[in-house]
Amino acid sequence: MAGGWWEKLEDGRVRCDRCPRRCTLHAGQRGFCFVRQERDGAIVLTSYGQGSGLCVDPIEKKPLSHFHPGTSVLSFGTIGCNLGCKFCQNWDISKTREMARAHEHATPEQIATLARELGCRSVAFTYNDPVTWAEYAIDSAHAARELGLATVAVTAGYVDPKAREQFFRAMDAANVDLKAFTEDFYKRVCAARRAPVLETIEWLHRETSVWLELTTLLIPGHNDSDAEIEQLASWVLDRLGPDVPLHFTAFHPDFRMEDVPPTPPETLRRARARARSLGLHHVYTGNVRDEEGAATLCASCGARVIAREGYRVREYALDARGACTSCGAVLAGRFDSTPREVVQRRRVSLVT
Repeated sequence: MAGGWWEKLEDGRVRCDRCPRRCTLHAGQRGFCFVRQERDGAIVLTSYGQGSGLCVDPIEKKPLSHFHPGTSVLSFGTIGCNLGCKFCQNWDISKTREMARAHEHATPEQIATLARELGCRSVAFTYNDPVTWAEYAIDSAHAARELGLATVAVTAGYVDPKAREQFFRAMDAANVDLKAFTEDFYKRVCAARRAPVLETIEWLHRETSVWLELTTLLIPGHNDSDAEIEQLASWVLDRLGPDVPLHFTAFHPDFRMEDVPPTPPETLRRARARARSLGLHHVYTGNVRDEEGAATLCASCGARVIAREGYRVREYALDARGACTSCGAVLAGRFDSTPREVVQRRRVSLVT
């Protein structure tokens, strides 16, 4: 499919303006993400209509803790990525150079219809960064909204300002993966830059109605120092305020970082405690069993308003406005009067 956000250069090359890399491509050449390619003097998205997998998940798995908690989401992804993270947990699809890995052929309308038939509250564009396949994600988001479904982007936020407005206009919620809080980490481990990500996060919070949550995967010896955690949490508090949820999640050895040990649960608990002590109201731990770190607390009275066991909601004390039933204070987020019953997590497929 013809892609957007590109410019023809005087020397005959085509520059892709979809992300900060701005790849300049000769005839037939592919960008860093692999799926955007120069053809006949234009950019095409070669992965349009092709998915690497579909799965029904709890919304908490994205992770989103303040966006319709306790509901199901249809998770969908393709192949390719515009970052080069050495710790990628989905490297088999994000770094593949085989289009055959995208074995699910699905129109945007098919994705939306399947989500509704499965009882999902929303559709999430995830697994590999949907910014990479923005045109397909946008069309699928529009189809989902037409059926009354919410839309979620799970992204690293590495997107050019020329593309981000149209992309996020189609989204109701986003979890932005803030990889670390140093430029060195972004350059050395992710082959990217930090500044465009921070700019995207601030823009989302200040200029859009998209519900925003952040996630940082803590990798032992790389981005888990007390000083860096404090800098990250302080930036969130200063630039976004105390109510944007922040998730600290555990790293598991994979891809090109198999020599790094898993994140100790204590590291996550320490990071959560420090971020909360600095003034953030909603800090979570993930990829570990930690009921305290999974619980949502009222920012006003401190009551536990959502208790979770793993990804499952087992106690819920909010009304449809997100008001605490103990003190009446309204929590930041998007809530229902009662959580829907979550469909058991499972992989699904489209018959084509």
